[in-house]
Amino acid sequence: MPDSIIPHGYVLSFDFGLRRIGVAVGQSTTCTASSLETVANRDAPDWQAIDRLVHDWKPQLFVIGLPLNLAGEETDMSRAARDFGRALEARYSRECVYVDERLSSHAAQGRFTELRASGNLKRKHASNLDAMAAQIVLENWLQSFSPAQD
Repeated sequence: MPDSIIPHGYVLSFDFGLRRIGVAVGQSTTCTASSLETVANRDAPDWQAIDRLVHDWKPQLFVIGLPLNLAGEETDMSRAARDFGRALEARYSRECVYVDERLSSHAAQGRFTELRASGNLKRKHASNLDAMAAQIVLENWLQSFSPAQD
């Protein structure tokens, strides 16, 4: 069970990468998430795009995927994701929650492959993989608040 109480309203999730940042939105009421888009992160995050998303969705908090190694230890990418989270907190005065994202990219690739096979996605949508990974991280976080199903 997560340490904090789930906020009411929207939550934005970020799958941080050195070139791209996947973004998803979730709603605490339904405990569901949807991928939104992928924003550039070249020399710095595309703050204009993130500003727009924060303005449009008015999230209560941010969920950041934390890329740990398979042993669960932090890496250089974990530290970069935490730096990004601190920048989000400072810029928007909202809390960041960090979630283990191990294997979320693999899960996103699997989901993408299934959607392509069913004809629901085209190859040109591959740029949305990072947003899909952010969606999976957020879904897992939101579902951790749901009571266990017997």
